[in-house]
Amino acid sequence: MSALNLFSLNQEIKPLEPSKFSLEKDLQKLIENNMTDFFNVRFLKTEYQITEGRMDSIGIDEDNCPVILEYKRGENVNVIIQGLFYLDWLMDHKGDFYQLVLEKLGKDVADTINWNFPCVICVASEFNSYDLHAVNQIGRTVKLVRYRKYNDDLILFELLNSPNDKNYKIKNSYEPKGTQKTFEEQLNTASEDVKAIYKKVCDYIESLSEDISAFKLKYWLAYKKGQNVACITIQNTQVIIFLKLNPETVKLEENFSENVKGKGHLGTGDLKLILKNDSDFEKAKLLIEQACKIKQDDDEI
Repeated sequence: MSALNLFSLNQEIKPLEPSKFSLEKDLQKLIENNMTDFFNVRFLKTEYQITEGRMDSIGIDEDNCPVILEYKRGENVNVIIQGLFYLDWLMDHKGDFYQLVLEKLGKDVADTINWNFPCVICVASEFNSYDLHAVNQIGRTVKLVRYRKYNDDLILFELLNSPNDKNYKIKNSYEPKGTQKTFEEQLNTASEDVKAIYKKVCDYIESLSEDISAFKLKYWLAYKKGQNVACITIQNTQVIIFLKLNPETVKLEENFSENVKGKGHLGTGDLKLILKNDSDFEKAKLLIEQACKIKQDDDEI
């Protein structure tokens, strides 16, 4: 695998040489202190002790899915093996994780832990082609993140693979109680017109970038580009999209767009779009592009 060079533009153009952390603990500490900014994961605990070993770091993502992080200063296939072992342990000890989340983040988050997509993030300075092939065959949500450190003030994280729901199945998924329709139920009971709009939305999002992956969660469909950029639900005669976009930068339109910041809803994102027909879909396309960071524009829409 080859990587693009990072260049300095100070006085003269020259490539910066990447370096490694002298200690694995230094990499771990940096990520734990900035986990939300780096990976959109809320940090829970370092060196999480289990019956056989300890996880480097453990957290919970924006969809309330458990996340295990394992680090290696250099190239080492064991980081993947360790991560998978810890993931299996976690799936067999859901009660322990519930208590950890309850202690750190409270009952509201603990009661909505999503076991459909627990994730392992392996961070190292190098991975090889065998590592990539292995995680693609595993059928589990394992992300390989390569880091590049430049001097003491720059670090680059590169996601080397994009696991999605198409090759990921897990036994004993978490099944929360309640009357809320699952996403499959929402889709199955929708009208043909709504299904057609939903398909257009999905096809459009997936056409914007190869870096965008779909994750079908219990109650919504999430599109991720590192983090959630769009979450989709279906309500009777309309498709609802929650976009990771600042509503204050958007000219809101009644019965089409709404600021839902601070309001409880399925999925994540502060801008809510309501799509009832093809005209709504056409209006939504530019906003979807912005949320996916395909098009940057600071002007009000």
